[in-house]
Amino acid sequence: MKFLVDVGVSNKVEEYLKSIGFDTSCIRHINARMNDLEIIQIASEENRIILTMDKDFGDLVFKSGKSHAGVLLLRLEDESSDNKVKIVRSIIENFSNELSNNFCVFHKGKLRIRKML
Repeated sequence: MKFLVDVGVSNKVEEYLKSIGFDTSCIRHINARMNDLEIIQIASEENRIILTMDKDFGDLVFKSGKSHAGVLLLRLEDESSDNKVKIVRSIIENFSNELSNNFCVFHKGKLRIRKML
C-alpha cells in the first residue's frame, strides 16, 4: 500500500508508516496549501490511499464521484500524536486488506468501511 498523508494528520503517523515500509508521501512536503481536489487527483494518479482528518473528502468521493485509490478518514479531534499512531497501527494490522479503493472512517473506536464499486 501507498499513502498520501494530509496536512492535519500528525508527523508521527507519517514517520510510523515509513518506518514499517510503506511508500508514504505527505502533503505538507509537497504543498501545504494544496486544495482537496488536487490531493485526490495526485492520490489517484499515484495509487495512494489518502490518510486525512478532513471530512470534505466524503463529499468529493460520494457527491462529486471523484475516483480514488482509497480514503482513510480519522475522526480524532483531540487525540495526541502518539494515540493517532496507535490507532493507525491497529487499523493497518486488522484491516490493511480492506483499505485500498474503499472509503473508511475511524470514529469513536470503530472503523466503518464503505466498499466502492
